[in-house]
Amino acid sequence: QVQLVESGGGLVQAGGSLRLSCAASGRTFSRNAMGWFRQAPGMEREFVAAISGSGNSTPYANSVKGRFTISRDNAVNRVYLEMNSLKPEDTAVYYCAAAPTNYYSGYSPADFIFWGQGTQVTVSS
Repeated sequence: QVQLVESGGGLVQAGGSLRLSCAASGRTFSRNAMGWFRQAPGMEREFVAAISGSGNSTPYANSVKGRFTISRDNAVNRVYLEMNSLKPEDTAVYYCAAAPTNYYSGYSPADFIFWGQGTQVTVSS
């Protein structure tokens, strides 16, 4: 079992930056690939970024590539999402998720089995 708690969301103007943090507990953190997803009102939950257990592989959704950076610190059981050049269309609840192994099998929410409660990110125009 893995417990996940996100923090760092908030209200920011377009062009601004935010850094999301996800604290993990419950088992050896480095055994789990991690991901960030987001869900806007009336929309399906969508993949944002993922990172392997070692941190060597970091795929991104095309919509955030070059603006967002995912990272992890296995020493303190945390994964981060640095978000720059934010746009109003980035507004959503952002969720941290853990895969069952140290490498993600895909980028669907079904490929991740543990979830945080989410943190709201609102980007004003």
